[in-house]
Amino acid sequence: MNRADDTPRIDEWFRDNLRCPIDGGQLRWNDAKAGLISDAGRYYPVVDGVPVMLPEGVVPTLEGVQNSRAKIVGGAPWYLESVFLSDLEKEGILRLVAKGDGIDPVAAYLVAATNGLGYAHLRGELKEYPIPELRLPPGQGGVLLDIGCSWGRWCAAAARKGYQVVGIDPSLGAVMAARRVMRALGLEARFIVGDARHLPIRTGAIDTVFSYSVLQHFSVKDAKRTFDQVSRVLSPSGLCLVQMPTRYGLRCLYNQARRGFRETKGFEVRYWPVGDLLKAVGDRVGPAEISVDCFFGIGWQPNDSHLMPPVFQGVIAVSEWLRRLSRSLTFLPWLSDSVYVLARKRPDQQSTGRSNPKRSPKS
Repeated sequence: MNRADDTPRIDEWFRDNLRCPIDGGQLRWNDAKAGLISDAGRYYPVVDGVPVMLPEGVVPTLEGVQNSRAKIVGGAPWYLESVFLSDLEKEGILRLVAKGDGIDPVAAYLVAATNGLGYAHLRGELKEYPIPELRLPPGQGGVLLDIGCSWGRWCAAAARKGYQVVGIDPSLGAVMAARRVMRALGLEARFIVGDARHLPIRTGAIDTVFSYSVLQHFSVKDAKRTFDQVSRVLSPSGLCLVQMPTRYGLRCLYNQARRGFRETKGFEVRYWPVGDLLKAVGDRVGPAEISVDCFFGIGWQPNDSHLMPPVFQGVIAVSEWLRRLSRSLTFLPWLSDSVYVLARKRPDQQSTGRSNPKRSPKS
């Protein structure tokens, strides 16, 4: 960016690393429009310091995100028009706003939508923020991009582990909730409203990319496009850790059977064969390996066991036992419901390059 045109509204990291999501071009601040302008004349609003980098003319992955542009500034500070929740849930958020009990009202309702159905009993009843354990090495100040950050639980986990966190999500309301949650927890992060398929970040700017319970909602084509973008923004030898559901886990098979094993559509969950997932990530990012996240569903986190009823505590305990067992029984990851794919970008890897994925499960 042209620093002469910058204002204090734009964070320094944004000045150095934001790019046009369409053509990758430089951006400059436009004071009259209170936003960023690309060399090609494309406009990206900045809402209360948060760049809204959604490319126009692109079909969104999530209903309502077209409302994340600055046209809805009147919805501040909650921006509920851009949050993927029902009208009834939005009414519940407004009741919590009036109550003012200390927990962010948007996060209190997004928790069930983002953490899994096992958290449905906490919807609107949240008393503390369920922050999981990030299964990555200490950050040591490296930059971590959380794709699909929603209300910020993984951003908080990464910040606590020593990463400089950048969260990106297509929902302005979710991103603003994440910023409020981080501040409440005494943690720091930067946030962008953007599309994972068109990351508005310069090539090589990110040390680690993380994503949980997000790309499962993308078509195979869109997921592969996102992996290409991940490869592009990663620095040489950068790490990518992505969670995805599998095709042959018990709970995943049950969910597929409920919908008659038909083709997925819209925002429905896609269940990937582990081999296909390894190949998709390995071909686009770098040599990939698989490890178990959990069994009997998607989203079980042992750190949250104390928030669960006894039956769910038992599910988490058995899932964790099987996860540990999977270190020695290498077939178990292929039968789990949720896996992590870890890939390290080769220094010479291009976003459309090819490499051979490893199939050596570990956790």
